[in-house]
Parts: sequence; structure tokens; C-alpha cells
Amino acid sequence: MIKRLPVIFSILLMFLILSPLSSARAEQAFQGFLPLLIDLDGWQGKKPDGMSMEMPNASMTTATRDYQHGSAQVHASVMVGQSAAGALAPIQSGMNLTTTEGHMITATMHGMQVLKSFTTAQKSGALMVALGKDAMFSLSYNGISEDEALALAEKFDWKAIQAATQAK
Repeated sequence: MIKRLPVIFSILLMFLILSPLSSARAEQAFQGFLPLLIDLDGWQGKKPDGMSMEMPNASMTTATRDYQHGSAQVHASVMVGQSAAGALAPIQSGMNLTTTEGHMITATMHGMQVLKSFTTAQKSGALMVALGKDAMFSLSYNGISEDEALALAEKFDWKAIQAATQAK
């Protein structure tokens, strides 16, 4: 029995070392966002994808999905981490800019701070929704009007996405 003790100890130690790694591989942080990148009626949606990166003092998680309707394109994404915090700076500053070529306007929609940008000539723009200090949902688009893009963005459940970003 005493001769088997080192073998049992070794197996137990190996199990303890490998078990956290196997659970980390089971589900990446971005996978919780993928079901929230819904199908859009009338649009051909590609498969949603994502990425999670962890480094000392920094982390980033993104989930994205592209959509096509004729020549029009939409790109939906969820971003959590320091890069999202940097992208949210214009919203937090209350920046508003309007020219003959387009605009960049901060506003509140559904109780959340947003930044709406639109370029008239290309019929393109983006909507960024602040979900927290380091989390955002964005919908960028090309080939549709700003009103059509806002209607598409509102089909996503911003509150559910916000809850998912806070659970990470």
C-alpha cells in the first residue's frame, strides 16, 4: 500500500493541475455573447464568432456577426475590456458634431448612452451603445439609411447583452 501512495498522489496532483485548464477550454468568455447576436429578418447572417484574450493587467473579449442584404452590409459586435473603454470616450464626453457630410451625435436610447454616426455620401455609419464603463454593443452599417440601421439595432436585446457583459 505504501508503494502505491506516490502513484495515487501523482494521479491526484495531475488531476488538480489539469482540471482548471479543461474547464477553461470548455467555454471561452465570448461564447456567452454569440446567442445574443440574433438573426435579422430579411438579412443573410454569417456565423457569429468571437475572441477572448487575457494578459496581465489587460483583457479583451469580442463577439461579432456580419449580415448582408443585397449590397447592404451590417456588422454587429459586443466588446468588453480596455479597448471598449477607449472606444466609449466620445460617448462619455458628450461629443456632438454635425457637418453637411454627416454627423456624430451622443444621445440616450432605451435608458442607455449611445453615439450615432452617419456619413451621408456613403449611406454608412455606426451606433455604439455603452453597456458599462468597459463594455459596448455596436452596429456598423453600409448601404442603408440611419433610420433603417437604428431599427435593426433595436432588434438586439441591449439589456440582455449588458447583463451578459457584467457576468463575465
